[in-house]
Amino acid sequence: MTEGRPSAAGSAPLWERDAEIATVAQALDVLCADQSSAGSLLVLRGEAGLGKTALLAETRRIAERRGCTVWSARGAETLRSVPFHVVRQLLQPALLSLLPEEAREYLGDWYDIAGPALGIADPQGDNADPHYVCDGLVAAVRRLARREWPLVLLVDDAHWADQETLRWLAAFAERLDDLSVLVLVARRPGEVSGESARLLDEVAAAADRPVRTLSALTPDATAGLTRATLGRQADDPFCREVWAVTGGNPYDTVELLAKVQDSELQPVEAQAAELRALNRAARGGGLVDRLKGLGLEATRFAWAAAILGTGITVDMVARLATMNDELARHCAELLCSARILTEPESAAGTEPAGGALEFVHPLIATAVYNSIPPGVCTAMHGVAAQIITELGRGAAEAARHLLKVHPDDDEELVEQLREAAREHLAVGAPDAARRCLERALQEPPRPEVHAHVLYELGCATLLTNPAVTIDHLQSALGMPGLDGDDRVDAVVRLSQALLHNDQLEEAVRTVEAEAARHEAGPVRMRLQAFQFMWEGIHGEIVSPARSRRLAELASTCSGRDNAERALLILRGFDAMTHGESADEVLELCDRALVNGRLAPGLGWTDPEWGMELLMMLGSSYAYADRLDRAESLFAEARRVYTTAGWHGGHLSLANAFLGLAYRRQGRLRDAESALRDALVLAERVGRRLPLYWSASCGLVDTLLARGRVEEAWSVAEQYGFAPPYPSTIVLPDIRSVRGRLLLAVGRTEEGIDELEAAEKTAASRGGHNPVLAPWSIDLAKALAGPDPARAAQVAADARRQAERFGTDTAIGEALRCAAAVETGERAVQLAARAVTYLEASPCQYEHAAARVEYGIAARSAAELGRGLDLARACGAEGLVAQAREALETGRGVR
Repeated sequence: MTEGRPSAAGSAPLWERDAEIATVAQALDVLCADQSSAGSLLVLRGEAGLGKTALLAETRRIAERRGCTVWSARGAETLRSVPFHVVRQLLQPALLSLLPEEAREYLGDWYDIAGPALGIADPQGDNADPHYVCDGLVAAVRRLARREWPLVLLVDDAHWADQETLRWLAAFAERLDDLSVLVLVARRPGEVSGESARLLDEVAAAADRPVRTLSALTPDATAGLTRATLGRQADDPFCREVWAVTGGNPYDTVELLAKVQDSELQPVEAQAAELRALNRAARGGGLVDRLKGLGLEATRFAWAAAILGTGITVDMVARLATMNDELARHCAELLCSARILTEPESAAGTEPAGGALEFVHPLIATAVYNSIPPGVCTAMHGVAAQIITELGRGAAEAARHLLKVHPDDDEELVEQLREAAREHLAVGAPDAARRCLERALQEPPRPEVHAHVLYELGCATLLTNPAVTIDHLQSALGMPGLDGDDRVDAVVRLSQALLHNDQLEEAVRTVEAEAARHEAGPVRMRLQAFQFMWEGIHGEIVSPARSRRLAELASTCSGRDNAERALLILRGFDAMTHGESADEVLELCDRALVNGRLAPGLGWTDPEWGMELLMMLGSSYAYADRLDRAESLFAEARRVYTTAGWHGGHLSLANAFLGLAYRRQGRLRDAESALRDALVLAERVGRRLPLYWSASCGLVDTLLARGRVEEAWSVAEQYGFAPPYPSTIVLPDIRSVRGRLLLAVGRTEEGIDELEAAEKTAASRGGHNPVLAPWSIDLAKALAGPDPARAAQVAADARRQAERFGTDTAIGEALRCAAAVETGERAVQLAARAVTYLEASPCQYEHAAARVEYGIAARSAAELGRGLDLARACGAEGLVAQAREALETGRGVR
């Protein structure tokens, strides 16, 4: 079958590709019809040589004929370690057409984030968050795409794309619904594993149509191609043998037929036996033999081109192959004539770079590279790295060659790789940095440097993989060489990684042991502060002795330096969690500020103290009814992390705690939005980690407050919001929220069990703050029917604790609890008092709930109306429905 066959042998890979071309044409029809049309993604999959590249070239031809802008890029086997290599290729036409000020205008706020990854701007800091850089690239391409409509993006050999590009491609593919652009991705099956394979699967899953898997040519198509190339005299037995020898692979077929023409073999049955020998000469070892037949110089030129992999110019190859320009040009001509190298096809409206070359097919590039003797290959990579360094292109560009050099106790190479790692981290490529530092360890570094390389390796993974960070930092601290401030900093970072990996006890032991090594002074005080911090977050490590020790230390602190300020914050948080006087909590927290603001060196991105301390400060304000200050702190955290490009766990927690502040204020819509953002970011870092619990628990709590019970249950099921719980304290209180959820969905016995577990947990931790762990109201309500005496006791205990803490919110909520277990006039009186306190509280949702409850108890339409207005302002749909029902049904309303 040769339907729709091309008219020339040069189009051989398009034989029997009518269905794929039709699919592309349909997608282009949609793209070009309307600028508001949704984008689309097509994925082609096929073994090497089946015509993926030819289909992408045909797509370019059709698209450009229709007036489309086409950008293309291609992965390369030897360039997978170069971060952002493929996405830079893809955007090169657009980037080259923009002046620097135009690029900044088009990319806007994303310029400083995406610009360094694209190579058009200098990095703004030492470490860029890879997730944020990925988001920046998505935003950058979306903006450029709107400028260039209709736009077609072609990504060939995606299986060889660098991991950073694949991460961008997967994220971009998910957001094509509102962007009119066609993306066509071609890849081989298999070839990769691990994270790259997962990202490729995500790309395929986002495609509009099922992945199209290319098949080999049929015998009929192979016969048609043979006759189109060699003439109609090619007989049937000869054509069948061509198909049998090549397996219908279009690339192999074209190469074999070219060899037949070169050898002037007659295409008849009597000569068919020669085809297998010719085919061996066209591929693999045969191709290498053919290369050797061109001479030693041409072979050396081809080797150098394969080493470079990209940016292959006659000048660069001549330098690497150590030959003069005239000989290099002659070798290039020989290799082009032998169909090993070719000039790259130019994009529309552009000219190829002078002397630019590329391999005719990736199979040839691979075969040539693999044919280089190992010792020669290693040496040429070393020379390539030296040339790139001499040209001033930076350690990061030279790194892919340095990674191939054999370990040889080279101090200079270790420093080059450390510098390359720093450059990779600055543009948001921690995986590339990790590879450089791991290779530096193989050299190996000098003994006095070894621990520092391990320390840098741990820091490279701190934002993205706490478990890996732990291994590297523990190894660094176990070796000599890491002393002074670097050692203390490594201990602190290790303890932070342990915290975020839910290894709290070990985090405490780590800083405790290091503190014991130091004499009294600022360093020891800093380590002691971290010990108290992790113990406070742990929740399981509580004792009156600990609180007394912390109180004694804090009593000597006036806030003169950040170590003293840290202890004041920790003491304030400890007092808040234990339900001590809220006035004392606020006094301690205020003393830790300088003119109402964070002190220099104690900011959200300052490495000496970390974010956890400031989260404790904001939480203390949030639960002590200073929600204005809590919101200000957490909003600043989100702004600072966004500006700094920290788009992983740090920004997730900032959103989660800002959501907590909004939730307590009664701004439920804002809370839901912030918490959903937090949960998306938390999933990138990993499920079951403490930051993940903060986001999911906060979102469930907020949805319950809004009255969206079914959605809250769905979120809980989707994100695993159920036991076993982490060992850290999570805000809001996990068991309280889970118990309220179970009651809301009608699983009453389970809900009571969970709330009683919340009660026991709070008691075991010395937590007597009924606002921090608000299980009492729900438990009292649930027990009012089956066990009124127990319900009354719960309400009484909550009221006593609330009066000790002393905030309007705490007392008002305790009075709501008391009213819930009473009846008649007593219930009305308690509900009225709850309204009085909560009216003075900054927690508007609780105020709205109290108004509605009082309105129902007092049978007051006026109170129900006020509660209804408050509930609407909060976005509390459940309360709105409850108030409306009471008003509409009368329920005794006067």
